[in-house]
Amino acid sequence: MEKTDDSVQEKHVDYETTSWKNIVKKSWIESKKMWEIAAPAMITAVTHFSIGFVTCAFVGHLGELELAAVSIVENVIETFADGIMLGMGSALETLCGQAVGAGQLNMLGIYMQRSWIITGVTALVLTPFYVFASPLLQFLHQDKDISKLAGKYSIWVIPQLFAYAINYPIQKFLQAQSRVWIMTIISIVALAFHVLLNWVLVTKLNHGLLGAAIAGNISWWLVVLGQMVYLVCGCFPEARTGFSWLALKSLASFLKLSIASAVMLCLEEWYFTTVILMVGWLDNPEIAVDAISICMNLQLWTLTIALGFNVAISVRVSKELGAGHPKAAKFSMVVAVLTSIIIGVIFTALVLVTKDDYPKVFTGKPVVMKEASNLCYFLAATIFLNSIQPVLHGVAVGAGWQFLVALINIGCYIVCYYIIGLPVGAVLGYKLKLGVKGIWLGMLAGCLLQIIILIFSFLRTNWHKEAVKAEEHIRNWGGSEEAQQNSSENNVNGDEFVLERTR
Repeated sequence: MEKTDDSVQEKHVDYETTSWKNIVKKSWIESKKMWEIAAPAMITAVTHFSIGFVTCAFVGHLGELELAAVSIVENVIETFADGIMLGMGSALETLCGQAVGAGQLNMLGIYMQRSWIITGVTALVLTPFYVFASPLLQFLHQDKDISKLAGKYSIWVIPQLFAYAINYPIQKFLQAQSRVWIMTIISIVALAFHVLLNWVLVTKLNHGLLGAAIAGNISWWLVVLGQMVYLVCGCFPEARTGFSWLALKSLASFLKLSIASAVMLCLEEWYFTTVILMVGWLDNPEIAVDAISICMNLQLWTLTIALGFNVAISVRVSKELGAGHPKAAKFSMVVAVLTSIIIGVIFTALVLVTKDDYPKVFTGKPVVMKEASNLCYFLAATIFLNSIQPVLHGVAVGAGWQFLVALINIGCYIVCYYIIGLPVGAVLGYKLKLGVKGIWLGMLAGCLLQIIILIFSFLRTNWHKEAVKAEEHIRNWGGSEEAQQNSSENNVNGDEFVLERTR
């Protein structure tokens, strides 16, 4: 009944009228739809990230060297791999959402199987980076002791890489159908179990980094197994019809969209990786890496909140475009951006208020706490900017603009981050002795410029054309045979779809 009421209510929403009463009504309806997806997605993202967050909190009390080693693995090796893995799986976000909007549920299972093939092969390709992490980090001029310990830890957490390969496609499959609360429940259970495992293995049994790695491996595979059980329990009779040979078709087009998504995410995540590496070249690297890792963990933790809006707006835009509602897609973007900005302001204020307290969660060393506290203003500015950027990326993914935005990001990052930001950060950090603060300033400038460019691009968007492209996505990446089969099942003619989208 709830879905029927929502659909009926949506039919009476007038996106042409600009009266305040109608705007308030539209905003309320859109906010409700967005929060139904964003709230559980936020909790899921926070709990997933908190698995690494909890690991750092327990390891940080083992010693400065241990915390620096785990931080290097999480912020360099895992960030490098995670950016690629998440990007390779995000093509599913575009296609599943548009398929649901067009009523082609039978395509969801096929899309997910294609994504599993791509992410599985990607995990195999990335495995050597984990195996040879120690010599790789030493080649990048990281501290020898940190690199050796980080190399051991990275090998121990390889099972998590393959858990990511299975997890991301399942997530996109469930999110497209608004089945997000089950992911939230599974994630909360896994996080609670992860805290218990760390307490037993790291604190009580004194297994150190090995215990932390074992706890992380078990927790991530618990998430995957829980989702797999839900997937095969019969809750998706239309969307999951078992293995299909159609999953092996159109892999080239699917891979193209996946690679564009990966580039879009990796350029940003790899910059954070470079920042961590640059900090590792400063004097007294253990203190510097520990301090920025504490701030990065908090920044990434708050970023998971914005990623909830990223998921919500991606699903909303893809569904509305798939259903032929371009004005609704545009309005969804506006509501999501404004809501995320408000939440970003709240988190920014909280960081400034608690600047002397948040380092205590990770360490008891006064010198590390002081260094982390001194970075609070840079942390606050980054949190605010990152409340906007992921939402704009979500719009791009939902509309299938991965390739376009990847090109924008390439230009923006190369010019502002890699050509301007890094050299300026190096001069400020090394020559002018500003240390971590100088390196961080270049990152803030790049982030701000990218947001401006993305906003300008979206203001020039023709949403009616994007609705027509959504139908083309379903036809081209679904395969002609699939589109014809689904059209006959749903008694929908393809020409009528295109005609409807041009109105």
